[in-house]
Amino acid sequence: MLLDIRQTLFTNWHFMRWLRLGIGIFISVQAIQMHDVFSGFIAAFLLIQVVTNTGCCGASGCAVPTSKQQSNKIEEVEFDEIKPT
Repeated sequence: MLLDIRQTLFTNWHFMRWLRLGIGIFISVQAIQMHDVFSGFIAAFLLIQVVTNTGCCGASGCAVPTSKQQSNKIEEVEFDEIKPT
């Protein structure tokens, strides 16, 4: 489990993740300086999205998809013949 958290945190850094990190840090600094709780919640929301690599749509709903490894294995398909009576 710890390896999965590290992998999520240290891989797949794309433009939107960097943007969320920058905006989240900026808003959190402003929230601390202005003593604004609402801005703190917004900053926490953005920073949680950065850590978990998710978007606004929930669990990887808007995240950039990871590349899948394609296998050259051909799948055997079984068909059933249906005859009219």
